[in-house]
Amino acid sequence: MDLHLRDKVVLITGSSRGIGLATARSFAAEGCRLMLSARSADGLAATEAALRAGGATVAGAVADVTSPEDAERLVQAAVAAYGGIDVLINNVGGGGGGRRIADSTDDEWRDVLERNLVQTVRMMRLALPHMRGRTGAAVVNVSSISGWTPQLVGSGQYGAAKAALIVEAERWALEFVPHGIRVNTVSPGSILVEGNGWDRYRLANQEYFDDYVRHGFPMGRLGAAEEVADVIAFLASPRAHWINGRNIPVDGLEQPHAPLDRRPF
Repeated sequence: MDLHLRDKVVLITGSSRGIGLATARSFAAEGCRLMLSARSADGLAATEAALRAGGATVAGAVADVTSPEDAERLVQAAVAAYGGIDVLINNVGGGGGGRRIADSTDDEWRDVLERNLVQTVRMMRLALPHMRGRTGAAVVNVSSISGWTPQLVGSGQYGAAKAALIVEAERWALEFVPHGIRVNTVSPGSILVEGNGWDRYRLANQEYFDDYVRHGFPMGRLGAAEEVADVIAFLASPRAHWINGRNIPVDGLEQPHAPLDRRPF
């Protein structure tokens, strides 16, 4: 299916590995012009080189989007390279903090909310002036099924931050729609990527990992980053023009089952 994305300018945060990298590949396959970002200069350079070798048009900026200065510099780099932004993918996030409220600190809450929620709002605010009036403009924010299922792997802080992305999607869409911009959310389930937390746990605890998958995943496996990336690309495309302000789970009908004190990590 042609998603009608050719030549669209797509800014993706956290684009050098995992879901962000897979998303960059999906948009590259659609003929988009990419603006990538990562905190690691080496990882970003390797991603840019690999995508260019496949024929993609790519620019990149080393940036930590939890820094207001870096976030603004990233948006300005996209505008300098391409003249504007058609699609913004807010992929950066991360866990942290204690699993139990009694063990948590104010600093942990602030840190996790900044990495998942605050920087997403900041990126949307910064990108808005450069997305107004561009045909088919769209924002896709990456949340998590932890945003509505509290027994999943991850801290309470992480779940609260991801829940905010889901709950606010409709509000943000209503604010952006007068500017011709759709806003949607994708919520991945547990994703297995080489070198990520699930992969490390699998290698160190094969028996328990297999049991966890057997009881919690009706489709018999964890998800792949590419499966999330393809949904992101579709949601950002004109093919999904009538989807706005919504959250789309990409979780294989995951069924969390581990009690709070037995979750893998």
